Amino acid sequence: MEQKGKKVSNHIDENITFLKEALGVEKSFDVIQLDVVYAERKMAFYLVDGFVKDDILHYIMRLLARLDKEKLDGDILSKLVKTYIPYVEVETTDELEKVVDAVLAGPTALVVDGVDKVILIDARTYPVRGPQEPDIERVVRGSRDGFVETLVFNTALIRRRVRDRTLRMEYLQVGRRSKTDIVVSYIEDIADPELVTKIKDSLTKIEIDGLPMAEKTVEEFISGRHWNPYPLVRYTERPDVAATHLFEGHVCIIVDGSPSVIITPTTFWHHLQHAEEYRNKPIVGAYLRFVRFLAVWASVFMLPLWYLFAIQPELLPKSLSFIGPNSSTKVPLIVQFLVIEIGLDMLRMAAIHTPSALATALGLVAALMIGQVGVEVGLFVNEVILYFAIAAIGTFATPSYEMSLANRIIRIALLIVTSMFHSYGFIIGSCLLIILLTRMNSFGVPYFWPFIPFNNRAFRDVLLRSPIPLKHKRPRVLHTKDPDR
Repeated sequence: MEQKGKKVSNHIDENITFLKEALGVEKSFDVIQLDVVYAERKMAFYLVDGFVKDDILHYIMRLLARLDKEKLDGDILSKLVKTYIPYVEVETTDELEKVVDAVLAGPTALVVDGVDKVILIDARTYPVRGPQEPDIERVVRGSRDGFVETLVFNTALIRRRVRDRTLRMEYLQVGRRSKTDIVVSYIEDIADPELVTKIKDSLTKIEIDGLPMAEKTVEEFISGRHWNPYPLVRYTERPDVAATHLFEGHVCIIVDGSPSVIITPTTFWHHLQHAEEYRNKPIVGAYLRFVRFLAVWASVFMLPLWYLFAIQPELLPKSLSFIGPNSSTKVPLIVQFLVIEIGLDMLRMAAIHTPSALATALGLVAALMIGQVGVEVGLFVNEVILYFAIAAIGTFATPSYEMSLANRIIRIALLIVTSMFHSYGFIIGSCLLIILLTRMNSFGVPYFWPFIPFNNRAFRDVLLRSPIPLKHKRPRVLHTKDPDR
């Protein structure tokens, strides 16, 4: 602890001793200490192999090797930084602890004898894949680029679409050991300053060793409500979606190592929107949104409602008496539903861990053998398979993966309370769900807004995909500095 805040010394040997021990130069093969002599002056490079652009570093070393002693007379630091190190991102520091953290993050440190500051050259590169279209947010027409695992690439993808001079990218580091890079992005002339301050305060209060799960760990710290299945933030891997929310007044959180950007704050309805709706004519987009809402409703309520009618057929008028199982088995309906629910989750997990070449075969086995044989042996009735398939389609039609999982848990809960208390259980369970959604909030924004509290104009925009030229106002609930678009 006594080394904390240690300053850079004029004597290079003292600096080398500290950095060699702190970085574990001889203990880790990929941490490199390169001792050199330029202009008759001892120097040392510290870098992590694999994080450095070799061509840039070699070019700088060639230029330094050509220096004469006389060229470094006087203010050595100023001449090196401003004249003889030709690179864009160069800074200096007098704190050795900061040097250690910087080297482990990727930049190269240059220690010079007789200089009480260390030069940091940010000539780093990371292994990265191309910005390809994300799998879960595909569109028929539109951009095909998506966020990747490198922070700088992601900020550049946003900057490409948001060229506002007040777009801010504020840098933070979270994690005592991981020192994970995080950027808070917002448009200063639009976003609510209190919201920005609240989010940054939540990030700075995170106390943990590291963020190996990146954005998901961040979400659990800043959103709370750990036992509530519904997501309080929205994830996106599309730069155009992130840019759209920035223009509305939202704040985005970008975490290094993750291709998903966190959008805050969000409501229940944000998780039901998809970019495909805005890539079509307004009437087509409104139709797609209506179909999606219907699918989401079916994924939550169809199975419990059909089960209620199956166990209490007197609730149905004669014209709908065909609803219900036409055959019976020795297995109770609720058991059939729970078996299929768990079986579908098992199939989903198996598909994730199955190589792509075998995924099709796995799907065929599940669909043909398990389903068909289950009906033939009397384990399931046909109607259970039918209605569960409709609910499953609604689950997969939900744009937000986190929302679809939450709705699945709620569906199971509604099935259980309906089996226990019949119509009273279904009604009370549905009311409790609405109360839960109504009482939730995301960074002060009511989760069920604009339905509760009701806002006519905003709720119309939720139900219908309004033409963009007619959307003159930003969401009032965000308290934006500039409410006009």
